[in-house]
Amino acid sequence: MTTRSWQVRAGLLPVALTGALALAACSGGGSSSSTQSGAAGKTLVIDTSFDLKTADPGRTYEPTGLIVDKATYDTLLTFEGSDVTKPVPSLAESYELSPDGKELTLKLRQGAKFADGSPVTADDVVFSLTRVRDMKGTPSFLLDGVEIAKTDDTTITLTSKTSNPALPYILPNPALGILNSKAAKEHGATNDPSDKAEQYLNSASAGSGPYTIESFNVSSQVVLKANAQYWGAKKPYYDKVVIRNVESATQKLNVQRGDSQVALNLSGDQVAGISGGLQVKRTTSAYVFFLLANQDSGVSKVTSNPKFVEAVRKGIDYPGLLELAGEGSTQASGIIPSMFLGALPADQAATRDVEGAKAALAASGVTDPTVKLEYPSELTVNGLSFQPLAERIQANLKEVGITVELAPAPVTTALDNYRNGKEELGLWYWGPDFPDPSNYLSFAPGKLVGLRAGWKAGADKDVESAADKAGAAVTDDDRKQAYTDFQQKLNATGPFMPLIQPGQNIVTAASVTGVEYHPVWTINVADLGAK
Repeated sequence: MTTRSWQVRAGLLPVALTGALALAACSGGGSSSSTQSGAAGKTLVIDTSFDLKTADPGRTYEPTGLIVDKATYDTLLTFEGSDVTKPVPSLAESYELSPDGKELTLKLRQGAKFADGSPVTADDVVFSLTRVRDMKGTPSFLLDGVEIAKTDDTTITLTSKTSNPALPYILPNPALGILNSKAAKEHGATNDPSDKAEQYLNSASAGSGPYTIESFNVSSQVVLKANAQYWGAKKPYYDKVVIRNVESATQKLNVQRGDSQVALNLSGDQVAGISGGLQVKRTTSAYVFFLLANQDSGVSKVTSNPKFVEAVRKGIDYPGLLELAGEGSTQASGIIPSMFLGALPADQAATRDVEGAKAALAASGVTDPTVKLEYPSELTVNGLSFQPLAERIQANLKEVGITVELAPAPVTTALDNYRNGKEELGLWYWGPDFPDPSNYLSFAPGKLVGLRAGWKAGADKDVESAADKAGAAVTDDDRKQAYTDFQQKLNATGPFMPLIQPGQNIVTAASVTGVEYHPVWTINVADLGAK
């Protein structure tokens, strides 16, 4: 995530600020409930806590925007349901990665049409992807260093300077949706920062997806309507989809009384009391909570001590953190989420060893240490706040002989200290930019998150070497082994302690079918139907 998210590069803050960012514009049933009753079951109402800035695929990278753009724009490749292990064709009917991982060749599907009925062409693809890369919007980093060329009318070639086996996993991102270049250019679209098409793309659909935009309001609701020109074999079931901005407590009320059919932001505690024939889709999310111990002795001589880090790692009660997270959550064995290639198996997760932690602390030479734990005070992730996790960690480490002073702060303050590597101990989380393990090489020494933990290049040659090998691996088998090795070394000597992956709870009316959680776009509206 270059500029999308605070925890990675600039701004995923939205996923979690469900209270602070969810406006009250749609409290109660909201104005769209009458639409549902008037559509004889062909209107779907989805309640979520908005993190939404735009519907322009060249600029969007917020969770709600990705839901909208997944419904309105097709990408070259996609994923089937919740399976992120293998990209599958969409606008491209096939693809092939060169043996060195530097060249990706895609054959375009024939017969795909935009919402205005015009055909999707190779020129549209080249313009759309070049626009994302060169306009320097939030998702531009997805195609950094990638050259985009039209080989012929049905073939696109993407060329990277270095091995880039993650590219097929990046292309399904809705930010890389293919625009009707002719329509977009008529409304100010360019492939450089002078682009002025955002206003148009917030009010109309220039894509080939199963839905189009009927209305768009970043603070209240987005209304989608079925695309009559949709080219795919599976036509959208619902004539209209209303996505509303509703805080989580009201989401629960609305779905229970039938004012909505889908609620996306309920915590484990909230869904525990769900009744009335509703369906609850419980799964583990791709977010990973982690603890960092700063390795810069100028920040802390205590946390930069390797034996102190060992004491912290062994002193945490990981199952106790899971109790706080609720159903659907799981312990994180490594920094790569459990559903991604290269994830460590559950039996390699850290375990608590209080006596071992005390021994490591004694070996550190640090007597009665006191350290400060920083984290965002108002942030929640899938209904889970940082405060109870921090309090549990504080209590765990007290048993070891470590005094932890809790230092919650507003996101802007905590984020500044985190980004600038000023925290002694930090409690944060990471959400994926794309479902590929290469997104987690940022935790190596000298890389983005490594530097946030004061872990400079050269600090751990074994981990750096493992990271280099993982980044260069091309085949699935080689990559799986390389990323496993990288995480094992990271867990053994690194300053990061993977903690938990919280649960993702999606509540729906009994009639709704096709609900699958996806770590990039949450749900695919086009997959939803009724029984």
